[in-house]
Amino acid sequence: MEMPTGWFWCFSKRGRPYVGVLFLQLGYAINNLLVKSALDMGLNPYTFSVYRNIAAALAFGPFALYFERKIRTQMTFSVFWKIMLLALIEPVMDQILYYTGMKYTTATFAIAMCNVLPALTFVMAWIFRLEKVHVKKLHSQGKILGTVVTVGGAMVMTLVNGPPVPLPWTTKGFEGHHAPAPTPDTLSQDQHIKGAIMITAGCFCWASFYILQAMTLKEYPAQLSLTTLICAMGALQGTIVTLIIEKAKSGIWSMQTETEIAATLYSGIVRSGASYYVSGLVMKEKGPFFVTAFNPLGMVIVAIVSSIELKEQLVLGRVVGAFIIVVGLYLIIWGKTKDSSLSRSDSSEVEICDQETCNEKDQDDTKASKEDHRGEAVV
Repeated sequence: MEMPTGWFWCFSKRGRPYVGVLFLQLGYAINNLLVKSALDMGLNPYTFSVYRNIAAALAFGPFALYFERKIRTQMTFSVFWKIMLLALIEPVMDQILYYTGMKYTTATFAIAMCNVLPALTFVMAWIFRLEKVHVKKLHSQGKILGTVVTVGGAMVMTLVNGPPVPLPWTTKGFEGHHAPAPTPDTLSQDQHIKGAIMITAGCFCWASFYILQAMTLKEYPAQLSLTTLICAMGALQGTIVTLIIEKAKSGIWSMQTETEIAATLYSGIVRSGASYYVSGLVMKEKGPFFVTAFNPLGMVIVAIVSSIELKEQLVLGRVVGAFIIVVGLYLIIWGKTKDSSLSRSDSSEVEICDQETCNEKDQDDTKASKEDHRGEAVV
């Protein structure tokens, strides 16, 4: 009975980071679809950012107060300014830039642009030494190649169309089914460029957030409390930014439809609160790059959900792109697994060396003690 239990615990412990990143990507994909619908109905991106952070702070605050009352460390000036900066670059700047850019483009385009996030995070984590990279070693080359392949697969999904792939659930319901959602051809080229720049800038803020969050967790390990403080400070800073930009437009603070309310609550509780918390848990074990490496998987999830639920036909380009993404993710996972195994072997060697040193010291002490006793006997 002990062996299966131990095996299951080992498997669940190793599998938790992967379950965590899958939860993040599923949450991001659903969030994008909900928020895009709400933005099309007139939801203001600035007030949306404020409301979602208020919802997250209210949802996670009580849990942080109760569960982390014993492990919460003292608030220092270093931790405080990092929390303020975290609240500025993700709950405020990233969300405003990203959702304003989405308003100028489409949800699919926004997801596609976010595939630069793994590359940005990888480079930044390398610079700040949060990711171990030895260019001459095969497992590090695998991580670098996997990042390039994953981003390339996402670009294939975005840019390449090809013939439709016949699937049972799409071919049956395709005839007589409602026409697919129109693409935003009516939008001007300037709007597309403006939206792309905003989304790219938002991704840079997003990557910076992950790097700074990993650093902050080393000083302030209370993750629920950190999540609550980031969202609360984000709501405060977002309110100030909204009042400065939108000025006296009182109508922007009201939400008229159920879609807007649902998008705000879901985005706040799942996309902000739960995502910050889960990403922090995964970062402690795998680092910030691992969290973002699975970001292109969101496109695959959206394509599958759209195919099954909305009866949208998959084209060959999306299938090939999804396959390339899976190959890239496999290379990244393989490289990270080798990192973990090497770290464990290094720590084991250190423990063995320490044990050998202690044994040698004990032997020396024993030998010295025997010599002292012999000297006393002679006297």
